[in-house]
Amino acid sequence: MYAQTLSGHVQDAVSGEQLLGATVWCEDATQGVAANIYGFYSLTLPKGTHSIVVTYIGYAPQRFEIDLSTNVKMDFNLVAGTKLNEAVVSSESLNKIEEQVQMSKMEIPMDQVKRLPAIGGEVDLLKVLQLLPGVQSGGEGTSGLYVRGGSPDQNLMLLDGVPLYSVNHLFGFFSVFNADAVKNMSITKGGFPARFGGRLSSILEIHMKDGHMKEYHADATVSIISSKLTVEGPIVKDKASFMLSARRTYLDLIINPILALSNSGNPDVTTDPRYYFYDLNGKLNWRIGSKDRLYLSAFKGEDDFGIASAENYGTASSTLNFGLDWKNAIQALRWNHEWGPRLFSNATLTRSLYNFNTGIDISEISEDSDSLSMAALYSSGIEDFSGRIDFDFAPNARHYIKFGANWTNHTFSPGATSLVLDFGDVSALDTLLGPPDIKSDEAFLYLEDEFELGDRLKLNMGVHSSILMVQDTTYRSIQPRAALNFRMPGGYALKASFARMSQYVNLLTNEGLGLPTDLWVPSTARIRPQQSWQVAMGVAKTFGNVEVSLEGYYKGMEDLLSYKEGASFQFSLDTDWEDQVTQGIGNAYGTELLIQKKSGRTTGWIGYTLSWSNRQFDDINSGNWYPYTYDRRHDVSFVVTHDFTDKWTGSAVWLYGTGRALTLSESSFSAYIPDGTGEGIYSFSAEVPSEKNAFRMSPYHRLDLSLTRTKVYENSTRHLIFSVYNAYNNLNPFFAQTDQDDDGNPVIREYGIFPIIPSVAWRFSF
Repeated sequence: MYAQTLSGHVQDAVSGEQLLGATVWCEDATQGVAANIYGFYSLTLPKGTHSIVVTYIGYAPQRFEIDLSTNVKMDFNLVAGTKLNEAVVSSESLNKIEEQVQMSKMEIPMDQVKRLPAIGGEVDLLKVLQLLPGVQSGGEGTSGLYVRGGSPDQNLMLLDGVPLYSVNHLFGFFSVFNADAVKNMSITKGGFPARFGGRLSSILEIHMKDGHMKEYHADATVSIISSKLTVEGPIVKDKASFMLSARRTYLDLIINPILALSNSGNPDVTTDPRYYFYDLNGKLNWRIGSKDRLYLSAFKGEDDFGIASAENYGTASSTLNFGLDWKNAIQALRWNHEWGPRLFSNATLTRSLYNFNTGIDISEISEDSDSLSMAALYSSGIEDFSGRIDFDFAPNARHYIKFGANWTNHTFSPGATSLVLDFGDVSALDTLLGPPDIKSDEAFLYLEDEFELGDRLKLNMGVHSSILMVQDTTYRSIQPRAALNFRMPGGYALKASFARMSQYVNLLTNEGLGLPTDLWVPSTARIRPQQSWQVAMGVAKTFGNVEVSLEGYYKGMEDLLSYKEGASFQFSLDTDWEDQVTQGIGNAYGTELLIQKKSGRTTGWIGYTLSWSNRQFDDINSGNWYPYTYDRRHDVSFVVTHDFTDKWTGSAVWLYGTGRALTLSESSFSAYIPDGTGEGIYSFSAEVPSEKNAFRMSPYHRLDLSLTRTKVYENSTRHLIFSVYNAYNNLNPFFAQTDQDDDGNPVIREYGIFPIIPSVAWRFSF
């Protein structure tokens, strides 16, 4: 029989939102396909009449009898809110974890994310990801991700396909991702398909909502930390839509009046601290015709922190203004085109900008009216312009081919200091110091094919080829990728994968807080690109609606970048940051267990990780191997959400993790040196550090609880959300240092910052 193709889009029947990953399954041919990230599917079947089932988690399944006497283009519209029955679930084979070739990839439904407990009632996507096996946080309250022993810069953070270089608000306590503007998120920790590249440890994909195609809707949340509003609706019904979302904290609006009141007793002295963050998300979606769609996405986020003080004494005065700010901005223009029922393309033009500034401004006026002023501003950042083309080609039901290319122009500003000194005379100084910008061009090509060999073996084979041109130096990398899924008796699946990765951007950090002073720097003629290879193997099976997976992995890393001992970010006139760094090797290995339930009145997961992560640099720790700062032997998470009634929903999260590795002083000594005058001596003391990361903080553990009351009205829905962070008030360590007890004996003292924190938030939508 001649083969014919069924193609189209799978979308929400009410909003028109594309349902990426939805399954289109042919029951009689036992063949199926998943929709791509734009909701497009293509399924080639023998000529004739077929029974087609379309499914998506949380939506009512639909069954169709379709005559494929010729190619058929058909969009499927699914209705949300109806639970899948067992008969349909049994045929939803492609969605089962044991049927997927991809391994080391995890997704959490957004409705489940929004019901989990959060600090101050502010749902944070990255903190939810930290609850998954193989993904760790950088410390108490932070939003950094450390995936399978990697560092934060080894995670490719994609918002609508555009890289974000800083994902933190409030010094890392919150991420820049607004859950109300997001429709889907996933993280891939290994077994990377060939279409991904540029990072060693993970790929985080976050997709913004497209905008409601039929009606206007709004969603607002007011919490004790911030407020946010999301509005979406049609520009032209069923043809063009928009989505706008805004969020702002109001810590400054609360604190400043209190401080002004406290300073009212001394009008000659004023203190004006400031801190706020905001972010804006926007998207336009235009269906030009039956085969073409345009998307325009934009994001902007900024943090502003500082303090200004002034003092008046008689006719004299002095002022001080210190501050720092950091910001992200991205724009993306996409064009989807269906060249035929089997070929789909997406062309993208993007811009990504990250900038960090910090400075101080001091001025004094004496009683004689003499003036003095000094200002110093440090600035660094990175800007990317990129073009990309991707193709999806489905020649038949057993092959799904992806290929494409990307080009990116980077401009790095490693750090420049502007100095202005004015002593009230003609000798004022105004100068700019620091290294020049570094430009580089990065490009890659990829080809991958996911195919079946017989009834039991599925494979994804591909190659990712990249090149970097910087400072008259060219780096080339060929990165093979392979993944397989072998169906064993009893419905179990044996999975394995291998991937090589290269990385051309680097984050210089002190392995402490994820402060915005961390510097993004490029690979250069002197700094080689980071390299890794990773192999993983595991088993997976679905028991009813519970997915179980067990994976083991080993990752080797080369040319990792770190500060030399004693070097760090500083306001320095040294123009060559490359002299302050060193390169070395590392490894990470471990086992991960995930038991996850995604549907039903009770949902959640249990995750456990047993892992090791080590580093070796010739210029650090005398060249000896040492555990990475975030080497964590054991990591456990229990996450559960339960619908008690139609009105009341509860959730709980419990975490346990081995304490963070750190370096502390083991001993100290004093020395006495004659001062050269014959009248005395100069003395000094110094502390002797331990081996690198030879100590551990106490284990981390915490319980969070949340209870939500939902009330549905005719045209709106309201949620009252009660949550408790750290419910049993365990003061987890934030940092530690050596000290002495009352008897003079050395002790390690740990300091925490987050006790039990109750909060309430109000959310409504209409």
